[in-house]
Amino acid sequence: MMTKTVTIGGVKIGGGSPIAVQSMTNTRTGDVNATLAQINELNDVGCDIVRCSVPDIDSATALKKICELSPLPVVADIHFDYKLAMLAADNGAAKIRINPGNIGGQDKVDYLASYLKERAIPIRIGVNGGSLDSKYKSLPLDKAMCSSALEHVSLLEKAGFYDIVISVKSSDVAATVSCNRLLSASCTYPLHLGVTEAGLYTSGLVKSSIGIGALLMEGIGDTIRVSLTDNPVEEVSAAKEILKAVNKYDKPYVEVISCPTCARTEIDVKGLAERIRDRLKDTKRNIKVAVMGCVVNGIGESSHCDIGVAGGKHKSAIFKDGKIIETVDNAHIMDRLLQLIEDYGI
Repeated sequence: MMTKTVTIGGVKIGGGSPIAVQSMTNTRTGDVNATLAQINELNDVGCDIVRCSVPDIDSATALKKICELSPLPVVADIHFDYKLAMLAADNGAAKIRINPGNIGGQDKVDYLASYLKERAIPIRIGVNGGSLDSKYKSLPLDKAMCSSALEHVSLLEKAGFYDIVISVKSSDVAATVSCNRLLSASCTYPLHLGVTEAGLYTSGLVKSSIGIGALLMEGIGDTIRVSLTDNPVEEVSAAKEILKAVNKYDKPYVEVISCPTCARTEIDVKGLAERIRDRLKDTKRNIKVAVMGCVVNGIGESSHCDIGVAGGKHKSAIFKDGKIIETVDNAHIMDRLLQLIEDYGI
């Protein structure tokens, strides 16, 4: 379903716009220098939108300098205190993330909605499966999160506010996927996807890839955040890999295809793949390189790539534009691949 377009700073989400990658700083927001340093790192690896937690007045005040100097639109994450949301808006926040149900009733929602509407600042409604109101406890988790989100939407709509993004997240992957399907069928607001509290890198990446990837392949989702107990830079890298895997990444990129290796492997697949990846990491154009350990699957896989190698016992087949162009001694594979990369002007 086509969602409406919401603009966060200079980034559009929804309405068919490219899927935006988000992350969140884990510095103390009041520490302006540390927070800006992390935002700049996120920008350098391709983040589109960054969120900062705003738990107190010091954090909301610090946003003024952070937003002035940030290369990315800054989202202020607010809980309980609508006044902090207003201060964050005054200090440059491009979007406010709130749970309308916990900021003090319809009158405060109305006031905040009016305040943000005048300033053209959107709201992201954030519903977390671990903090649902007790009235939803009798429902299955997916329906409970969906009902909560739609109730919060209704609070904003009653206030005449429609510049809304919705996120519903749980550490339960199946419930997160199901809930987003329900929301997608129930409204046209852009959906922010993620699996919350996904954990350390490996388990978090697996959960996020399954949950986010499944929805994106169904055409659901307008912006994503991979939540990892790790450096936020890793969240952005993981998000980009998910987008590439489901053909939703809209920027040029290098793809290195390599086999898992087995007893038939005749060349150093891992070493070659890593050297090529590192050589091409700053490339700003599409190129696909295959490093395959033997001829069983290697020839077929390399034939779909711009450049490739299929390993042999003493000599290996080199591919260009899907065709074998020569064989080389295994000791010279890397030199030849690098020469072909140079020929591509990379």
